[in-house]
Amino acid sequence: MPNSPARRHFSSQFWLMFSGLMLSSTGTTMIWPFMLVYASEKLGQPLTAVTSLMTINSICALIAAVLAGSLADQVGRRFVMVIGLLGQAVVYLLYIPSREFVFFALLMGLSGFFVPLFRVGTDAMLADMFPPEDRAQAYALVRMGRNIGVALGPILGGLVLAKSYNIGLLSAAGTLAIFGLITLFFLKETRPVSSAASTETLRDQLRVYKSALQNKLFARLIGAHTLMEICGTLVWAFLVVYLKQNFAIGEAQYSWLPTTNALMVVILQVFITRLTQKHRSTSMLTLGSAFYAATMLIIALSSRFWGFWTAMVVMTVGELIIAPTATTFVSGIAPEDQRGRYLSVFGLTWNLGMAVGPLSAGILTDALGTRAPYFGGTVIGIFAVLAFLALDRLYRRESAQQN
Repeated sequence: MPNSPARRHFSSQFWLMFSGLMLSSTGTTMIWPFMLVYASEKLGQPLTAVTSLMTINSICALIAAVLAGSLADQVGRRFVMVIGLLGQAVVYLLYIPSREFVFFALLMGLSGFFVPLFRVGTDAMLADMFPPEDRAQAYALVRMGRNIGVALGPILGGLVLAKSYNIGLLSAAGTLAIFGLITLFFLKETRPVSSAASTETLRDQLRVYKSALQNKLFARLIGAHTLMEICGTLVWAFLVVYLKQNFAIGEAQYSWLPTTNALMVVILQVFITRLTQKHRSTSMLTLGSAFYAATMLIIALSSRFWGFWTAMVVMTVGELIIAPTATTFVSGIAPEDQRGRYLSVFGLTWNLGMAVGPLSAGILTDALGTRAPYFGGTVIGIFAVLAFLALDRLYRRESAQQN
């Protein structure tokens, strides 16, 4: 009997990676969504100081993201993944005895550095394992596996962290260490023996990044998407502190918000993508960003759990529209030999948003009041919509000139 497509295309190494990613994402999302609450309660610092930890984390992640591609090409995908996983596991363990702001900031910086190493190594290994026609399906399955972990992790974290953050930190460290050891002992290295990219220097990489940003369509997309991601970080990094400090909504109840997001992604992504593929990419990006602006306003005006839950549902609809559309758009406008680098630069918009969003929220809270970050986020969301509208006009104009 002939092999099924799943058996023909997806090896045991892929399913081992899939299982490890699901396990590790379950462990890390038990604690990561609640890190600002943990830091705030443990350090006793003003919100401006606490949220600056996310800026430190993001700056280090930006640096690591630039270096990770070259490292993965030069020393191997598996080595980079192992360093990222085991390094992150050690960081989670060291959070437990941490009491001083400086030490906590150092750990947040190390965490920001290790995560891109693991992510880039994973993405490169998957690209090595599959021919181009099968990669989309492989990445979609991996995203589904991660979101299963994201659906489970916060619920477990909400239950555990109400009793002890140390248990959550140990669980996160344990799952990362297990996947790191699986990677070290059971996954095979996939890096091509001879690769042009392996001789590429950091200066060569930076030249490609500079060239990418000289593309008007791409530069406008980066600007608009970064504005939108600032709104996203106000949900993913700051909302848990906002709810606990101002509305007595604790970790256990908050955990249903990221779980709702993950379940919607697992259930609805394919359906939403089929609908959005029928329309122009830039118009769908504009539509999706409008959901982020609406999310900020809903949070600013809400005082009860179901209002915040509604905001998460609204934002997730925007995410479902934008996530695959933006990636497809970047792939389409990038030169074929620079597609990976364009996608790499595009991926940095989350780190840029994280560097600005939570810190700005802390400053606005300390200076103007508790709801100020989300009214400010509403304004940023509106600017994001306008920026995507400008991108849409430019795209239609360039398309008309080409025709």
